[in-house]
Amino acid sequence: MTDYQETLNSNPLVDSFIPEPPTINHVQVIQSVIGTLDQTNSAMVSQTGDDAYLWKFKYGSVEVFVQLTGTKDEDTITVWSAVLNLPAQDEPRLMRHLLELNCTSTFESRFGIIDNHVVVISTRTLAGLSPGEVSRIITIVATIADDNDELLQSEFGVS
Repeated sequence: MTDYQETLNSNPLVDSFIPEPPTINHVQVIQSVIGTLDQTNSAMVSQTGDDAYLWKFKYGSVEVFVQLTGTKDEDTITVWSAVLNLPAQDEPRLMRHLLELNCTSTFESRFGIIDNHVVVISTRTLAGLSPGEVSRIITIVATIADDNDELLQSEFGVS
């Protein structure tokens, strides 16, 4: 490191020009986003720990879940929605279809399997997470799930 860089790194005057990032209340942001997406006033929330929460709301034809594991940078927000129960018809073709969708149309979300359900899911740590990103993650999962659930159920669902 050069003398100039060392001076910059240890100079309190320089530090005073670097603004602190704003503190974001993720709980309020999530509740606000859900309030704009919840079409039937069905939103429910439960506190699962000191700073941990689980929300559920209806968006179109799907139920969307939002889990916040805490409020520290290393905690996570996870958003998911089930779109198809397993087992399904022609599962090899279904899996190929889901992998293709993962590459072409899921943005920051992805299709996966949780407890014998095909889900649309997205997970992100809170470090550096902006309110706009919270809104984007929830909106993407809800929209992709709602856009794909009926098609997947009609094509691959077991009657």
